[in-house]
Amino acid sequence: MILGRYLAWRFFVALMAVSGVFLGLLLLIDMVEQLRRFAHAPVGLAEAARLAGLNLPGGFYRILPLVTILAAVATFLALARSSELVAMRAAGRSGLRLLVAPVLTAAAVGTAAVAILNPIVAATSQRYDIVSDRLRGGDGSAVSISREGLWLREAVTEGQRVIRAERAGGDGTRLGAVTVLVFADASGPVRRIEAEEARLQPGRWALTGVKDWDLTAANPERAALARDRLDLPSDLTQARLRDSFGSPSSIPIWDLPGFIGQLDAAGFSARQHRVWLQMELALPLLMAAMVLVGAGFTMRHVRAGRVGGMVLMALIAGFGIYFLRNIAQLLGDTGQIPAALAAWSPPVAALMLALAHLLYRDEA
Repeated sequence: MILGRYLAWRFFVALMAVSGVFLGLLLLIDMVEQLRRFAHAPVGLAEAARLAGLNLPGGFYRILPLVTILAAVATFLALARSSELVAMRAAGRSGLRLLVAPVLTAAAVGTAAVAILNPIVAATSQRYDIVSDRLRGGDGSAVSISREGLWLREAVTEGQRVIRAERAGGDGTRLGAVTVLVFADASGPVRRIEAEEARLQPGRWALTGVKDWDLTAANPERAALARDRLDLPSDLTQARLRDSFGSPSSIPIWDLPGFIGQLDAAGFSARQHRVWLQMELALPLLMAAMVLVGAGFTMRHVRAGRVGGMVLMALIAGFGIYFLRNIAQLLGDTGQIPAALAAWSPPVAALMLALAHLLYRDEA
């Protein structure tokens, strides 16, 4: 028990040290990137630091598996150089038994990251998008999904246009039971339109089954016009409409199942969000697998030689698993493989291969 706590503490300290180094590097690199990205806007060093700080949690969260394998390599190299591993093995402890505490620590840190850091990343990512859009002079388009259906806001020449639809299809390019409200900048709502269907076409919304009210008239109902078709100019595209929902990483994991249900009810594809949810749930297992991979190459005495080569192989294996995970996520996002397979197959495969490697090297 004491030995297990000691190994867990050594790994945790190494993980915090490596995390601190990467946080500092990411912050400095991102500050330079923010200054370059917003060179046209009045962004000083303080504002760049603020933007970099908002972007920092998301950037660090993405590389957390790589930080884990670096911490594992550092931990076991330090134990090997001090001959502590030799003493532990001489005391009758098997290699796999020594790995239990660091593996459980990595899984616990991964669980805490998903439960605590994930909502922080979602909040900071949303705030970063708002601030960066303001600095870029964005048009203010926004999309929201609720139990009442789809809500869409876009800037138009008159002011603002709000569209509500009870249902959607075709990735949001076809809306049903549509209500459109046009707001002037100074005088409030000036026009109301109801339509049976609205289709997003290049440069316009094509409405069918339309009733149009002029809310500035003395009697809007008497002045209302019924039309078979009506075109409303719009600069929205299918890609911009999809991007308006934000990336799945901008939604806290606690809210993600409900948001997936709302997307399904509104007629949108929630495939990417399902894949992201499964990837988040598999993160603790991936971090545990990274510890085993790092230990498999570095859990040996330094007198055996080839230390640099073994460290390099451990890093190559870790990066390979990381990129394999990204490829599997891409395949899941495009629907070529199921979401659960895309999320769980890389960490499970890494775990099995690492265990096989440890047994082959007679570390048990």
